[in-house]
Order: sequence, then structure tokens, then C-alpha cells
Amino acid sequence: MTVDVHFEVTGHGPPVVLAGSLGSDLHMWDPQVGALTAAGFQVIRYDHRGHGSSPAPDGPYTLAELAEDLLALLDRLSLQRVSLVGLSLGGMVGMWLAEHAPARLDRLVLCCTSASLGPASMWRERAETARTRGMAVLADAAVDRWVTPGFRKSQPDKANWLRDMVASHPGEGYASCCTAIETMSIADSLPTVTAPTLVIAGADDPATPPDHGRRIADAIPGARLEIVPDAAHLGNVEQPEVFTGLILGHLRPDRRALGTTTRRQVLGDEHVDRAEASTTEFTRPFQEYITEGAWGSVWSRPGLDRRTRSAVTLAALTALRAHEEIPMHVRAARKHGLTEAEIAEILLHTAVYAGAPAANAAFAIAQRTLADEESCP
Repeated sequence: MTVDVHFEVTGHGPPVVLAGSLGSDLHMWDPQVGALTAAGFQVIRYDHRGHGSSPAPDGPYTLAELAEDLLALLDRLSLQRVSLVGLSLGGMVGMWLAEHAPARLDRLVLCCTSASLGPASMWRERAETARTRGMAVLADAAVDRWVTPGFRKSQPDKANWLRDMVASHPGEGYASCCTAIETMSIADSLPTVTAPTLVIAGADDPATPPDHGRRIADAIPGARLEIVPDAAHLGNVEQPEVFTGLILGHLRPDRRALGTTTRRQVLGDEHVDRAEASTTEFTRPFQEYITEGAWGSVWSRPGLDRRTRSAVTLAALTALRAHEEIPMHVRAARKHGLTEAEIAEILLHTAVYAGAPAANAAFAIAQRTLADEESCP
């Protein structure tokens, strides 16, 4: 069963979920909330079950249960699709969602986390300590992992705040989340993740060193890794400006740069080079609109693969009788794995709904384009 987790919502705009680390509560994200809301995002932060003000049912818990709690929260808030920023345990929840509920995620930021974090004996021992001796015994060691010695010395008030945060949790909730980390199984499915992903690692993180982030970034197609100096496990607290800047940069990417890359991947360098060479001051605003609005936004979304987008585009261009656009999208469709027979079926299907004359013209153009492709060495 899912748990109705405690949460706070701040701001208005595209929704961003902040999922915290083991032993933290939603206030660990205090350094980021203001900047995210000022940038026009709605921020949803919450406490994992067994943490903060959320219920702590008897465990142990699984990572799937923690992720399903978040899905239940999104349903309560009527949010079908969100971006997620997760640190440590929150990042593990984010990876589970990206693998098992990809339609619910837009963009993903994974901070100071791991897809496989052993040894199992460490988690069993930590869980046993939490249950039998209480959280205060674990608090100092947790803060030593969370921040560097220099931070703890220079900002003792914040270090004490973090220590009190760890000590405040019920032992059963913390221990049961330890078991969720011990038993998680997410590493093998990382290559299936389609959400655009940024991985951030702390250079001085003793809990999840940069190699853990590197393995995640290497496994997720198109993921990018950033390593932040002078940051331990709670890097967003220790280096708030750097982490916030990286998070905002990923949630609001450079649409023009992204669009140019996507456009070249879909249509080829030769086509884009010709389009850029022929751009004038008169046509530049339109070219920028196409690059950012079509290629940097819709074509770059993870909801449909490019093969499907090519099929939809061919159908739309046929219906609109956009004859000049059809050849390049026939070539793109072939590049994305559509066969000649499938292209013919798309055009035939479009004829039923858009009319035979439109499809007849598209068939002729597509046939010439495919013939030209075959004749090229």
C-alpha cells in the first residue's frame, strides 16, 4: 500500500519534484526552492515514508514502494508529468520512475546517487543500529558523509542543523529505507531511460563517489555528467549556487543548441548546412523559431521515439500538401528505421482521412525520393 507522504508546493509553472536523501527531510532543498520558483517553476518537495512528517509504517520497505508513494502524490495533485531532481535515495527513486513510469517524467536530474550501492552488510548493520540504538547514534557519521570537514568547521550552525535533521527521524523508517537501498535493482535497466538526464556528483562525496555518477551517465543514453569540486554527499547544501545553476540549466536547456543538435541528427548535416547558409536577416527569426520551437522542443521530447515522430510528420505533411517538405522527411523516416513498405502504408492511411489527391502527390514525391536514395552510392 502507498503512504500519503508529507509535501509542500511552492510557486507556479512547470512542476518540478525535489526528492531528498536518506536521513533528510524536505528542508534539505531550502537552498534551491527560491531560485526554482523565481525561474517560473512549481516546486513540489516531500518527505519519503519514514522521514520527516511522513508516516513511518513498519518495514522493511522496497524502492518500488517509495517510488509508488511519489506516484500516488502526483495523482493527488493531478500532475501527469513532472521533472524530478533527486539526491541520493531521491535519485534512486527517480531512476526507478524513469524505468517503470517513463510517461510521468519530463526531465531528470540525479545528484550524488548510485544505481548499485553496497555492500549489503553495511545497510543491514546501519538498519540494526537505527532500530536498536536510535538515530542520534548515527547522526554525526551521517553529517560527516554529507559535508566536507571544511564546511563543518566553517559553518557549524548548518552542520548542527543537518545533525538534528538526521536524529529527528524514527529509527524504523530510516532502517526500512536502508533495506530499500540494499535490495534495489535498477542498474541493469538504465539503458532504457528516455528522460533527458543530468547526473551531478560531488568530487569529495564519500558515500557515492564520482565513479557512481559516471556509471549512471554512461548507461543512460545521452546523459551528461557534472562533477562539482568541494562538495560531499549533500552537495546541494554545501555548494548551493553551483548545484542550483546546473539544475536550472538542465530544466531549462538552451533550446537553440538542443534544437540544432536534434535537427542535424534527424535531417543530416548537409540539409542543415544548406539552410543555415541560405539564412538572411529577413528569414533568421523564422529559422530560429523552427530550431527552438520545433526541433529544440517537440522533436526533443522523450514521449515519442523519432521513428514514431517521423511517421506522424509524414502523415501531417501529406495532409497539408506540403510537397517541398516531404522529401527530407522521407529521408529522415528511412534513417529512423521506417521501411519503404511502412512509408507506403502511412501515405495510404493518410489518404483515407486527408483525401486521395493529397496522398497521390505524396506517393509520387516519396517514390522519387526513395529512388534517389537507392541510386546514391
